[in-house]
Amino acid sequence: MKKIFFSIILLIVVTELSLRIGSVEINFNDEIGRQIYSNIRMPRVILGIMVGINLSLAGAILQSILKNSLADPHIIGVTSGAGLFGIVALIYNLPVVPFGFIGAMTAMTIVLILGRGNKLILAGVAVSSLFSAGITITLLINSEKVQGVLMYMAGSLSARSWQEVQMITPYTIAGFLMTMILARRLNILELGDETAAGLGLNVKISRLIFVVIAGILAASAVSTVGMLGFVGLIMPHITRLIVGSDAKILIPCSAVLGGALVTVCDTFARTLFAPVELPVGLIMAFLGSPFFLYLLRRQN
Repeated sequence: MKKIFFSIILLIVVTELSLRIGSVEINFNDEIGRQIYSNIRMPRVILGIMVGINLSLAGAILQSILKNSLADPHIIGVTSGAGLFGIVALIYNLPVVPFGFIGAMTAMTIVLILGRGNKLILAGVAVSSLFSAGITITLLINSEKVQGVLMYMAGSLSARSWQEVQMITPYTIAGFLMTMILARRLNILELGDETAAGLGLNVKISRLIFVVIAGILAASAVSTVGMLGFVGLIMPHITRLIVGSDAKILIPCSAVLGGALVTVCDTFARTLFAPVELPVGLIMAFLGSPFFLYLLRRQN
């Protein structure tokens, strides 16, 4: 419980700093300052926290059920599916969030149909490659509109409002509660399929339930802010090293620290070269790429 408590305190501190730090100094005695705080910074920070929670939860679930520290939402095709449909929506002036969500769920459904057991990772890689090829073709055909979709491809919290917060909130709450309720099953699955089956757990059904939960969590995040990578890879792995593999502790700590990570990275993204903003996905890539290489080296 102490580790969860300290994680929450860290998130609160990071959130408060992010709300106060920016290219414009907030003056609460001024109407414009209050508007910037309540209608620009606050929804952006809250959305970043929820995106971090969703992606971290999805990564923690996938790493547990696949017993692979390199697993993240990209491995089940969610990122590429949301990316393709979201980019098409941007190009043809369609609503991005619902289209991105449809794309993410489409990719995940194909992976679930094609993948069985250990083949889930191979199916995910194949589907991700397919949708990534679709993204490339779409951009080549519509090369004059590439500039407008770069922020979505990189993953960005810029210009997000309370509308996106309202959209993602039900998925964040439901996903977190369902994962916590099923935490005991997640612990049993980590013991191995034979042991889990010997303890009376339906391994196939349980794994399917967790993949669906992870897919929905990741889909809601990616469809909202774009192709934000590495959160689901980095945070669950680091949290596991700190608190261990008990899902009852791992899940809440991963969620809270994931929210803190995205908040910190977005704060850097919008202040590092202020008033010019960088996509938060670029900051995550600078952090995530070396960490991914470290994991590969450690596994070898």
